[in-house]
Amino acid sequence: MAEVYETDQRPRRRRGRGLLIVVVVLLLLLLGGLVVADSFGKSFAEGIIGDKVAEQVRAQKASSDTPEVTIEGFPFMTQVLNGEYQEIRIQLPHLTAPIDGDRKAALELLDIHAKTVRAPLDALRSGQGDITVQNVTATGTIDYPQLIKLIGQKGVQLSAKDGKLVGSARMTALGQRLDLSGTAKLTVVNGGIRVRFAEVKAANLPNVPFIQNAVDAYAAKMALDLPAPKLPLKLKVQAVAPEADGLKVTFGASDVSLGSGGL
Repeated sequence: MAEVYETDQRPRRRRGRGLLIVVVVLLLLLLGGLVVADSFGKSFAEGIIGDKVAEQVRAQKASSDTPEVTIEGFPFMTQVLNGEYQEIRIQLPHLTAPIDGDRKAALELLDIHAKTVRAPLDALRSGQGDITVQNVTATGTIDYPQLIKLIGQKGVQLSAKDGKLVGSARMTALGQRLDLSGTAKLTVVNGGIRVRFAEVKAANLPNVPFIQNAVDAYAAKMALDLPAPKLPLKLKVQAVAPEADGLKVTFGASDVSLGSGGL
């Protein structure tokens, strides 16, 4: 009689499944560890950059709340090893920057985007060496009450209409009250802002040359030359456009050398 031996592979399958689960768990732990390390390194670097930006703000005799820094792109560690960062976003809340004399520009928020930041690992680690930014852009708003104060002419009101800056005011000439209005030409000059009102008219203006001359003289006093505010990262005004709450100003700079470790 032949003997029949039964073979049972089920325990071996269980051992195989158990080994697979262990491998998957180890991979997940490893991946989780890498993600945590990446996140920690990113937060640490953002803190260092924020400190460097705050130093630059103080160096310009400006002031702001604590800079908020976000290093864009993932994974962070790959950018560190390559020594090049795709984009770094820096937000400066409640920034006040000197212009000239006692004049200052106040921005509720200066939103900065630094693109193609080259920072060798040794430069970050040691605080020495050159760090460069290929392109920097930023936006901020100078609100109308502040702009009126900078113009320094009482009774002026400013607003935006059809993409243009509109000024209005009330003046008295020869005992007659006149309601004036006109649009402004906005230009960028040497990294600053120039405001010039033209064709200022009054709906009830009598046909008297003396009064028209008085209106023209009043309009001339509404002119404003605002030099570039002293900002970090060598930012200068590139464009300006009227919006509902004020003048939206676009700043820019290129090939900025941050030197000695830093932003």
